[in-house]
Amino acid sequence: MSRITTFKIAITDDKIKRLKQKLSLADFPNEVVDADEPWSRGPPSADVKRLALYWEKEFDWRRAEAKLNEFPQYITKIEVEGFDTYDVHFVHQPSAITNAIPLLFIHGWPGSFIEVTKILPDLVRGGREFPAFHVVAPSLIDFGFSSASKKRSFNIDQHAEACHKLMHALGYNEYVVQGGDLGYLVARFIAMKYGSKHCKAYHINSAAPSAPTATSHPDIFAKTNATPLSETEIAGLKRAELFSKEGNGYYREQATKPQTIGYSMTDSPVGLLAWIYEKLHDWSDKYPWTDDEILTWVSIYCFSRAGAAATSCVYYEMEHRQPAAFTAAQAYTDVPLGIARFSKDLVLLPKLWNHTLGPIVFESEYESGGHFAAWERPGAVVQDLRTMFKEGGGAYKNEFYFIIPQKSLFAVIISPSSEIGHLRESLYTTMNMRSSSEQIPIEMILAPLVIDGSESQLYLTLLGQNAFSKKPSSGFTYRC
Repeated sequence: MSRITTFKIAITDDKIKRLKQKLSLADFPNEVVDADEPWSRGPPSADVKRLALYWEKEFDWRRAEAKLNEFPQYITKIEVEGFDTYDVHFVHQPSAITNAIPLLFIHGWPGSFIEVTKILPDLVRGGREFPAFHVVAPSLIDFGFSSASKKRSFNIDQHAEACHKLMHALGYNEYVVQGGDLGYLVARFIAMKYGSKHCKAYHINSAAPSAPTATSHPDIFAKTNATPLSETEIAGLKRAELFSKEGNGYYREQATKPQTIGYSMTDSPVGLLAWIYEKLHDWSDKYPWTDDEILTWVSIYCFSRAGAAATSCVYYEMEHRQPAAFTAAQAYTDVPLGIARFSKDLVLLPKLWNHTLGPIVFESEYESGGHFAAWERPGAVVQDLRTMFKEGGGAYKNEFYFIIPQKSLFAVIISPSSEIGHLRESLYTTMNMRSSSEQIPIEMILAPLVIDGSESQLYLTLLGQNAFSKKPSSGFTYRC
């Protein structure tokens, strides 16, 4: 196993000085002013000039850096089969709660690991009312402070492999995933390749399913044809059409000629600022971005280990893969799936189409929120994960075990009392079993069991821990 070392962001003074020098020498293009639609052609010149000047004169990267370094960060080497061994940077915050669920959070573009920082503090907390999570948030290879891929064909498949191997290196053989944008694709590929042995369930925003057909999904196809679209679905289709027509140019550029835009992203901090700022503005739902937020997001790209241009590589590979990554990700995958829909996301297809992706165990729909769900609506993402994985939630798995060391008509129930209702519904009985505090009329079939022993207690253990339960270590075990 590769050594895992602590990591602190520490951009050199020379890099910061060089950035400010470039900003001071920036030239700006003329613009055609459209008073009615000032963003129709891209970020207005006045906004970019203001941000560039603030970046040069006032923005305090050291303050932003210190705030990011408050989150526990590490780096480790991950070997990707057929490619190379890469340094992978990641945030890892284990929960103090026993039996917390390992959660892999995967960022998108033009985001980074920073997207996890608003949801992490709440996710690691938990208790009887909702589950806690051990949170892992890597910088994808070519992003943030991870290595550059540097090789052709390094695709979503390889990003999925690196993320899975990172979880394994941390000792998480079983885990769940959350992702949107590129994180949606990586989550889908992880589910396809590593579910359900390792990836037990996953929650996504920015779902991009295929339309069901009479051949591919006859039941879903029939139901879709018989179900009128809701007002929100009609609005979502109109938004997706508008994005495809007016907002998708970045994708075609990065997917066809990433090297060309890469020169601007690498050499011109103003070019990089405008390229990313446009997406932050257009893809969010009236989110009140502060100048410091915008420049922190952009600075992570500017100071990234692989360079800002490297983040475009995956788009080229995605579109030149056979089949293309989005097409491959539309295959049905039998891993429990949760989906969140935010009204101002970029692509919102009919909800029934989502059932072509896999068994949906949780769905949510929000009247506000855009593409950057974990940043714009962190409380919604946290609530989704808590609801999906809590007791009785769609991804919750109950496992019942009986440990019977001897013959008796009494039982001590050492599971949480909240589980007794589930047990009562599950077992068919002819005998009373007593806990230390109450008589519980439940039944169990003892005939198949061979019971030996001379002690005076029958121990009944009920485990229900979100698919991460472990069998008791002693006693005769019978699973129902």
